[in-house]
Amino acid sequence: MSNFPKIAVLGGGSWATAIVKMLSENLDEIGWYMRSIYAKEHLINEKHNPNYLSAVEFNTEKLKLSNDINEIVAEANYLIFAIPSAFLSAELEKLTESLEDKIIFSAIKGIVPESSKIVGEHFHDIYDIPFKNIGVITGPCHAEEVALERLSYLTIACDDEDKADIVAKALSSKYIKTKVTEDIIGTEYAAVLKNIYAIAAGIAHGLGYGDNFQSVLMSNAIREMSRFIKKVHKMKRKINNSAYLGDLLVTGYSIFSRNRLFGNMIGKGYTVKSAQMEMNMIAEGYYAVKSAYKLNQKNGADTPIIDAVYAILYQHKEPKKVFKKLSQKMD
Repeated sequence: MSNFPKIAVLGGGSWATAIVKMLSENLDEIGWYMRSIYAKEHLINEKHNPNYLSAVEFNTEKLKLSNDINEIVAEANYLIFAIPSAFLSAELEKLTESLEDKIIFSAIKGIVPESSKIVGEHFHDIYDIPFKNIGVITGPCHAEEVALERLSYLTIACDDEDKADIVAKALSSKYIKTKVTEDIIGTEYAAVLKNIYAIAAGIAHGLGYGDNFQSVLMSNAIREMSRFIKKVHKMKRKINNSAYLGDLLVTGYSIFSRNRLFGNMIGKGYTVKSAQMEMNMIAEGYYAVKSAYKLNQKNGADTPIIDAVYAILYQHKEPKKVFKKLSQKMD
């Protein structure tokens, strides 16, 4: 695809690695910024990321690797951000290159703590990027299954459908199916909220609740998600589509879900700090629930699951008591 715009991925984690793998199926060159000098050198010499999805072997002739974010930003037209939301601001502070005229796609499923905004809104409000130049990449799609080339699905959202189509085509392959939507705000909030609900599912499992309760929890979660999103961005959308319900289900049930794992550890009695240390990975839902809870204090949607997870993680309430009350609100 020599006539394709230059695309770069920013981030060195599992989801960034999976996205580079997807792009490698179609593009002759991919820019890739990663903070770790060791990981970059290892990739050049050994052809795989030493820290994440290490079974994936790359054709390094296709990769423009750099530890300098400005070098990668300068040479690309489309930037796909896959940096955990908790670290995004710190990375963006390194920028001296302008983001003006860049097309920004977020593959980040979290809220930026410094601004309490979803990533698309953060780029729009802080960096003056017009919404027509901002897009979102959502699932249902786990990085681990991309590595295994198992059939997976992505939803690409952008106000400008042509730009969404470009990214969708760049990511599509025999094992990646894509669709596009204009619901950039709704799909991004759904990607944030499903991590909170996955933590709830994990807590329930850790407490010993069974599949019957889990199914009711997920049924309530999708309705709660719908109420929350309507308050922040009211438009006609099908909440049962894969970008909303499908992503919720895979994150709530999958063995690959780090948010479910984090919740499971909390349910079994781990403190937040000890769970984070043992996982050694970011559970985006931990940061998201604080921002979602505070935002909803203004919006007033009925969100008993978000409230319950917030009470456990930030108000240090006992999970067993909180979930006993929550279970009485389920229907």
